[in-house]
Amino acid sequence: MAHSQEVRDKVYRLYVYERQSLEIAAMMAEVAFSTARRWKDSDRQKGNDWDKMRAANQMATGGLEDVSRAILSGFLVQYQSTVDQLSLNENIKPEQKVDMLASLADAFNKTVAASRKVLPETEQLATAMGVINLLAEFVQQHYPQHLTAFVEILEPFGNEIQKKYG
Repeated sequence: MAHSQEVRDKVYRLYVYERQSLEIAAMMAEVAFSTARRWKDSDRQKGNDWDKMRAANQMATGGLEDVSRAILSGFLVQYQSTVDQLSLNENIKPEQKVDMLASLADAFNKTVAASRKVLPETEQLATAMGVINLLAEFVQQHYPQHLTAFVEILEPFGNEIQKKYG
């Protein structure tokens, strides 16, 4: 299925400027991850490296410490936004929601790992998110009938985590 340039541009914008992971950007634009990855690779071969553009956009805002804080802060905003969208979308099966949350958690862990060197205080937030990830896996494996409720609870709990550690 061919996608319009508008959809391709949306994936690019979400990834480069709004700092979504490629997986989340693809989901938000309603395209397959493999399609988004192909677009990214194709553009890189043509000289438009999405990762370099993303890094340049982040670095344009200030020094390394400011950039690290901005990345983490921006990610937390996107994290919450994505959790909100997942909670409201009744067309996504609970199992798919857990997979999407796992992908989001992976992106979070990578972001925290990168900023940990500059911002040691992120360690507590990383620990809290690790516990949430373990709980998500536990619910998925042992109590799949409660996945919908888990996703519903996760949103306001994410706000509490952000207040405490973010």
